[in-house]
Amino acid sequence: MRRIKISLACLFLVVFLAASATAQVPIPKPAPEVSKLDYLAGDWITEGDLKPSPMGPGGKMTSTDHVQWMEGKFFLVLHSNFKGAIGDGTALAVMGYDPDKKVYTYNEYNSMGQITHSEGTVSGDTWSWIGDDSTGGQTFKGRYTMKAFSPTSYTFKFEMSQDGTTWTTVMDGKSTKK
Repeated sequence: MRRIKISLACLFLVVFLAASATAQVPIPKPAPEVSKLDYLAGDWITEGDLKPSPMGPGGKMTSTDHVQWMEGKFFLVLHSNFKGAIGDGTALAVMGYDPDKKVYTYNEYNSMGQITHSEGTVSGDTWSWIGDDSTGGQTFKGRYTMKAFSPTSYTFKFEMSQDGTTWTTVMDGKSTKK
């Protein structure tokens, strides 16, 4: 009987210590920089002009994007439907902030099998994203720059480079929040 009492006392002590340790761990909060992504939350319509490039012959492109915060407000989730010169399709992307690297992150997967990983910075009303992309079996650097003109619109430019120093504009356009 004494052995059972000692075992129960030890069990209660372990449970109490575990509960105390858990209670002291603070709930994670998003870095303050994450709040800048709030500008992108909402529904957007994008119109772009594709230039002839390795991505295709060029032409008009449109997309509708639904952008919402994931629970916890650490990441934005983007659902896109696009149409135009490169074909029709969908994309899923996740945006956030990496406090260790002090950069914004963008990871996209689309119905054409393309994957994009980019890191970004913001200065005033201008966002700059750089990443490695591949299309048609070729790897290249991609640079996406967006300039906010109002709470409901921004212009953008997407450029490609083989060497990371010489850039060619592949697409430009405007996005408007509904």
